[in-house]
This record gives sequence, structure tokens and C-alpha cells, in this order.
Amino acid sequence: MQQYQSDVLVIGGGLAGIVTALELLSAGRSVTLLDRDGEDAFGGQAKESFGGILLVGTPEQRRTGIRDTPDLALRDWLSFGAFGGDAEAELWPRRWAEAYVHESEGEIYRWLRAREIGFLPVPLWVERGEHGNGNSVPRWHVTWGTGHRLATRLAGLLLEHPRRDALTLRFGHRVEALTAAAGRVTGCTGIMTGEAERPFTATADCVVVAAGGINGCLERVRRHWHADWGRPPETILNGSHRFADGRLHDAVEAVGGVVSGLDRMWNYAAGIRHWRPRKPGHGLSLVPPKSALWLNWRGERIGPAPLVGGFDTRELVTRICAQERAWSWQLLNHRIALKELAISGAEFNPSLRERNAAGFLRDTLLGNRWLVREVTENSPDTVTAADLPELVEKMNALQGDGAVELAAVRAAAERYDAEIARGPALHNDPQLRRIAHLRRWRGDRMRTCAFQPILDPAAGPLIAIREFIISRKSLGGIRTDLDSRVLDADGEPLPGLYAVGEAAGFGGGSMNGLRSLEGTFLGGCIYGARRAARSIAGRS
Repeated sequence: MQQYQSDVLVIGGGLAGIVTALELLSAGRSVTLLDRDGEDAFGGQAKESFGGILLVGTPEQRRTGIRDTPDLALRDWLSFGAFGGDAEAELWPRRWAEAYVHESEGEIYRWLRAREIGFLPVPLWVERGEHGNGNSVPRWHVTWGTGHRLATRLAGLLLEHPRRDALTLRFGHRVEALTAAAGRVTGCTGIMTGEAERPFTATADCVVVAAGGINGCLERVRRHWHADWGRPPETILNGSHRFADGRLHDAVEAVGGVVSGLDRMWNYAAGIRHWRPRKPGHGLSLVPPKSALWLNWRGERIGPAPLVGGFDTRELVTRICAQERAWSWQLLNHRIALKELAISGAEFNPSLRERNAAGFLRDTLLGNRWLVREVTENSPDTVTAADLPELVEKMNALQGDGAVELAAVRAAAERYDAEIARGPALHNDPQLRRIAHLRRWRGDRMRTCAFQPILDPAAGPLIAIREFIISRKSLGGIRTDLDSRVLDADGEPLPGLYAVGEAAGFGGGSMNGLRSLEGTFLGGCIYGARRAARSIAGRS
């Protein structure tokens, strides 16, 4: 049997695991880092992400005239996360939220900048809240190079660390259980995967769980589906890591740790099927075009308040799940697609991922023709047509029935276009008012059309995109204190056991509450990992 021994065992090679190991090596500790995936996937879900991080009080904010403070950010955080319920259950999540907003500029922003990781110059304004109860100011800082740069840069620093000899890094290791002795967690057991499976054991003074959430296991997603969303949809796409299956949550519970809030998920409403899938049910998360009409499965505009992305992601999922059939359509045209169509993640943002400034400016100013062509030619959930009757016919063919009604689609588009034709002074459609609001901020103005009609003949062809709910992130998880120590049912730390990143609900078991202000995921991984490493280094 293969055996490993070190000062610290880190389970999971995503962003949280990498940062934990990096900081512990710098603190003089020996580390064993085990990852279930292959070496080419080192960096986990962060490597595939868009790279947005919520930060408070940064130079980028100040340079663009944003006045932000930790107190304002905390007010937004607690309001949007719907805190104010069970005081005992919210104790550690509140403390994590407060610590994050007060320390993000130093503990995350400055730490990353010191490691040559930068950001786009203009923060983006996401999750404003349906009623202004979300981000009061832009806080979403996009990594220059996407999450791919973030993960690969930090992984590179780990692999090139002056104390690299003190790191044992192994891939293809599936942890099955945690081990304990004399009331202390002492390691793990598992299976080395590959052509011939073999068992292994690992022992350490401290164990850090950094194995992600549950959202890569759609069976668990359905089991923990939130009551607000009714029954789980028939089709849920997988936009999470394929090994984020909750196996380590079970292992933590088996040794006495508390896992809570698994029904708190950060899923998205605009998922489409990946045309080059790398896992079962592989989905892509579209950034919903603000100028598209959001229609239900019959082709009716979802209302009474129209759906518009960028304000409340959770509410979009709630509204879609309330439909008789829990999928939807986006109705737009080629001109809208050029300016507004986007797919979240590193894979479909090559200019940003490769830090190609000229290409990024070209796509931003002239339209992302490469992406529009990629989606319209390859997406199995996208149809195009020269006119509305042809488009509806293709929508029904894709759907496999005649449920989409031409009259409903035409009525929605014509009424919306008529509102635009009256001029901005007379716009009374809530979607148009929101577009006007979005365009006041320079970060959104570059990516939002100026009141573009749907049926404009010069803006064709017409495009319809069928969208499903896509599973993404776990907001709940393993309960931890501010040292990232796993807590038992009495609120006491389990000796030797820590949890970081998505496994810990990004801190405290659910530091976001019911909703996230966005960007707290990558940020939470870095912040929690650094706190864990400091705690371990100070105690050993």
C-alpha cells in the first residue's frame, strides 16, 4: 500500500488547495497535496472560470470614481444574502462575511498583485439586486487572463517554490475517508485511480479539505434542491467540476464535522449544452444578453416583470423554475449578439485568457464575431432565421413539439420594438429602463446595445437560444471558524481538521447566505486558504 506522511495533508488541487499549499511551504511546513483529477486539470474549476473576484476599496475602484467601503459592502452582503434568520446558524457565516469585506483589499488584491496577477481597469457591476439591494457599486474585478491565468500562475509558483522538495504532489488519488486517532483527525485513506486501482493512506498533523462542493453531482443537486425552486427541472446541465460530488462532505460528517446549507446553491438560468462535452451533461453558462427578450417554453415573454440578467441571478432561476416547463428562450438578433453575447469562463474568451490586449479591444469595440459564429454554427440549442415564422418553426423543431406560438413571439417582439420606437423619453418597459440604467456605467455601456429593436431588418438574422438551468456552485458546506477549523455539532473545532474554499461554503459553511454578490467564490477560496495556512503555521 502506498503511504504518504507530511506536516499537512491538503485534499484537492483547485485554487483553495493550491493557495493553502503555497502558503504552508512558505511557512516552512511539509505538504502532501492529493488531487483526484489528472495533472492537466491542476487548478480545478478556477482554471476554467472567467476570473471575477469581489474586492472592496481597490485602486481600480478609486481610479474610476467608485467610493466603496467595507461597511457599505457588508450592508449589501447581508441584505442580498437574506441574513437575519437563525442567529446560531448565521454566527460563523456573518463573521466570515465581515472579515472578507474588511480584508479583501489586503489579503486578496494586494497578495495577487504581488504575484503578478492583475485586473481589467474597470470593475464590472453585477448582482445589483432586483430592488437595489445587491451591490451598491461595481466590485467585480476581472482577472487579466481570466481564471486560467489566476490558477496557472499560482500553480506555477507552487511548482517553482524554493521549498518544492517539501511538497509531495499526487494526481489520480480519490480520497474515500478521513482517519482519526485519540480524538484528532490524522489523515485519510483512498484509492489511486488509473489502469490498476491501488489503495493508499496519508498521515499528517493537520488535514485540509479543499475538494469543492456538491454541484458536480446532479443527483445530489436534485436531492438538495431548494424549496423556493419547487421541483428540480427535468433537465439540469452540469457547469461544475466533475469531481465536486460531496464525497468529502460525507467524510467530514463521518468524523463529527457539521455540514449545512447544501440547498443553498449558486445555479444559473442561462445554460446551453456544450458542443464539445468533457463530462456527462456538460453545460456552458451564457451571460444573458440584456437586450434579448426572455421567453418561456411557449414563446411568451416571461413577466409581469421581464427577466434581465445582471441584477439577481437567483431570482432568474426561481422565475424559470416556476414555469410549467423549466427551460426558456432568448430572442435576439445578430447585432445584439455581436455586442452582448458572452459565455462565462476562460474557454470562450480567448483574447482575455491569453492577455491579448488588441484582440480584447477589438472584440469589445467591434463585436465578438468569433464567439457569435461559434455559438450559431455549433450550439445544439441555437437556431437562426431570416424571419420570425422560420425562426419559430426551427424553435419547435428543436423542442420536438409545436409548443412555441408564433403569435406570442410576434406580439412580444412587436410590443417591445414599439416601445423603443417611441424614444427614450417615453420608454415605459421595465427592460428598457434597466438597459438605460446599465448603460450609465462605463463597464456595462461597452457591452450593452443602445435600445436595439429585435425585428430590425438591418440587424438580422434573428437568433433564438434555448436555455436550461445549469448547476454551478455550492453556497453551503462544511462549517468552519475564522481559522478555517472544522466545527462539530457543539461549535467546537475538530482537532487537526480544516476546510477551505467551496467545500466550506467559501467560509463558515455558508458565508454568502442565500445569494452571492458574485466574485466571492474565487475570492473566498484565496481568503479562506490563507487563513487556514496562517492558523496551521501558528499552531504547529
